[in-house]
Amino acid sequence: MVYTITVHLTAKSDPECIEKLKSKLIEASRVYSQDKETLSWFVMQSVFDKREFTIVERYERESSQQFHLNNPYWKTFDPYVLPLLEKPMDLRRFEELDTSQDVRVE
Repeated sequence: MVYTITVHLTAKSDPECIEKLKSKLIEASRVYSQDKETLSWFVMQSVFDKREFTIVERYERESSQQFHLNNPYWKTFDPYVLPLLEKPMDLRRFEELDTSQDVRVE
């Protein structure tokens, strides 16, 4: 089953913080999308509040995170991002549901 992590981030109100975070997330997506066993690494910005961002990381399996965490870029991510945030990251872990089979809903 696909292992998925979502991370919600809220930048400080300073427009410079918002732009720095946005650029770092785009850069991170381009780097992490190349990691072995990474299916996708998407970044999004809220259409309602430009300070709010979401990362969706999709891996072949939970153990696939090792490639992500061992990427040398990882060591640069938190030290750059954390000072730009208004509050701590909200990280959630999921296993995607298998939607390949028909189901009967009563």
